[in-house]
Amino acid sequence: MSDVEWAVVRDAMPVPGWLEGRGGRPEGYCHRQMVDAVRYLVAGGIAWRAMPADFPAWDRVYAFFRRWRDEGLTAEFHDRLRARAREAVGRDTEPTAGIMDAQSVKAAASVPAATRGFDSGKKVNGRKRHIVVDTLGLLLAVMVTKASATDRDAGQTLLARLHTRHWRVTRVWADGGYTGRLVDFARDALSIALTVVRRVDDTRGFTVLPKRWLVERTFAWLMHSRRLARDYERRTDTSESMLHWSMSIVMSRRLARRAR
Repeated sequence: MSDVEWAVVRDAMPVPGWLEGRGGRPEGYCHRQMVDAVRYLVAGGIAWRAMPADFPAWDRVYAFFRRWRDEGLTAEFHDRLRARAREAVGRDTEPTAGIMDAQSVKAAASVPAATRGFDSGKKVNGRKRHIVVDTLGLLLAVMVTKASATDRDAGQTLLARLHTRHWRVTRVWADGGYTGRLVDFARDALSIALTVVRRVDDTRGFTVLPKRWLVERTFAWLMHSRRLARDYERRTDTSESMLHWSMSIVMSRRLARRAR
């Protein structure tokens, strides 16, 4: 990170308990080095043990990543950056609308059979990433499942997560895979109007569909991180954390450009 980007990241980082007098052991490594190391791994797609010597030892970096994942600090850090990114373009920090979609990706040999499946529609053996983004394309909710999971079934859990963290969201756009009982569940249980944007049957080739292109652009941003080119993680919550780190890179760079 440049000094300008580090200033943006530092202000959004969760404050350790020992700095606020709440006890705990002080960290032995510089936070900037740790964050840089995790970002390097996500962007470059390297293995943990291949961490360059310029960074702290790989097991220390992994311990930092694991602690942030397990204590929810990665999501908290990501959400703070998203709030600042929305404020920077004149939006309210909390969105009121979102767009939902899923992406199937191949799984590496390290992914256990219990958390992988076959997506018969996309012909992909691996996992599926379900996300909800705001109208700027920034992540609001994410869930990783087997690739065999249907969009309707996973959509219930995903929308419930969205409603818990962002209760002001009252409208969500989605594709035709989210029709049926999910529309009724969203309306009756979560007070969310789920609107299906359908593709016209006689249309050929690529067509930009209203609202749906926003979430497709987000998937393109995520695929810039080589760690996300396929799923390498043994645990699904680790995969979700990698998605948050990737979007944090996108937002911090965007905020740093505005700060110059």
